[in-house]
Amino acid sequence: MITVTRLDHTRFAVNPDLVERIQESPDTTLHMVDGHVYVISESMDAVIDLIVTYRARVLGAAQAMTARPTGQGEV
Repeated sequence: MITVTRLDHTRFAVNPDLVERIQESPDTTLHMVDGHVYVISESMDAVIDLIVTYRARVLGAAQAMTARPTGQGEV
């Protein structure tokens, strides 16, 4: 999940896999695959950075789960 801020300064989390598109004109809007639209205070570039960071964190966690310490065989 990524955390973004509504224009009234309340924060909420969004599943970035459900973002269909991001539009900035001048407010940033997240258009979700289910039709919901959220107006947020973050810029489009900031949201893209949040999504990239989220996906890198997910990939890193998945890699850490599959890595085995050196010298430990299967039981």
